[in-house]
Amino acid sequence: MSTLAHSNHSLLNPDKNPFLRWFLKKTFYAQFCAGENAVEISRTINGLKGLGFNGVILGYAREVVLTDAQTRDLSSCGEGPTVEECIRTEIIPWAAGTKETLQLTEPGDFVSVKFSGAGRQALYALKNRLPPSQPLKKALDEICDLAVQRDVPLLFDAEQDAIQGGIDDWTLEYQRKYNTKPGHAIIYGTYQAYLKATPARLSSHLAAASNEGFTLGVKLVRGAYLGSDPRHIIHDTKADTDAAYDSIASSLIRRQWGPMLQHKVAFPQVSIILGSHNLESVCKARQIRATPQSAGTELAIAQLQGMADEVSCELLASRQNAGLEEKKADPGKLPCEESPRAYKYLVWGTTKECMKYLLRRAHENKDAVSRTKSGRDAAWEEVKRRTKAAIGLA
Repeated sequence: MSTLAHSNHSLLNPDKNPFLRWFLKKTFYAQFCAGENAVEISRTINGLKGLGFNGVILGYAREVVLTDAQTRDLSSCGEGPTVEECIRTEIIPWAAGTKETLQLTEPGDFVSVKFSGAGRQALYALKNRLPPSQPLKKALDEICDLAVQRDVPLLFDAEQDAIQGGIDDWTLEYQRKYNTKPGHAIIYGTYQAYLKATPARLSSHLAAASNEGFTLGVKLVRGAYLGSDPRHIIHDTKADTDAAYDSIASSLIRRQWGPMLQHKVAFPQVSIILGSHNLESVCKARQIRATPQSAGTELAIAQLQGMADEVSCELLASRQNAGLEEKKADPGKLPCEESPRAYKYLVWGTTKECMKYLLRRAHENKDAVSRTKSGRDAAWEEVKRRTKAAIGLA
């Protein structure tokens, strides 16, 4: 999978090798991706919403993951004859794909944005913590304006550590500009709980939002760059990552400083997306959501398409049950107003464009054997629940 993701050889390019494309499209691609065109993507999205999901988080798969050597030798692509080439072949196609992604969604959905997909100018600026070039800034402004127009929030993805500082800088600037409505973010930043520095980084961003009066959009995930981030910046054990994730999520949902997130200013308005395949973390978040401290805070919980379906089923079932209970107690109340909204995250693009995304999914599924029993048990419980409901015993 790694060879396919990084090779430039035509035989290993699924977009140029029909047999390879057919095999991947019927297997890995079908499991994790939305499609290559509007018809395929709409069919996938409508299917998920038909199952009960509130919406989708849709991303354009185009991206670049740098090796250490590429990081050291990255040029600015900002001078000479290569400038127009960078704009024409990298920035413009990325911007067009991102805007097309926004057009494929509707209010209630989210769009994921990966800056590295914009190519060398973006990577050089991010690595050196510079503002975006003028052509890239123009593209970003147009993308954000379209997101506001369609009321579809943008999730600026976390990426490998070599460029994450620059991503944070850009994200905060766009949050200051667009997140002016109290409690409703249009721009979200992504925070990876497996990084030791995340609590301090997120605390400083929360303080900035509090001091400057904007809503901080937070997507919290455990982390997806184990294969490229330096090991020493990542928590020593999975238990440490789990503890960090749950503590950060608790503080965000309650809007209270805690053991991990600490500062002396008032806690700001936040909009939250929890990306988690951990059933225990999802259940903890739901329990906190049921407390008065969390009232009014936007909260969504998402899993990747093709993964952790047992967690998604639990989330959908709990939301459905909460809606039935609310309807009995108050028939005039809108159902599940305070229940976490349920989402699936998926990407679209050609088979080749999706290869790096699929490679990360392969890394994350290395521990699938250890999850098989819990997944099987959860699926069996869901079968029993639906059977009881069908015969009136639920």
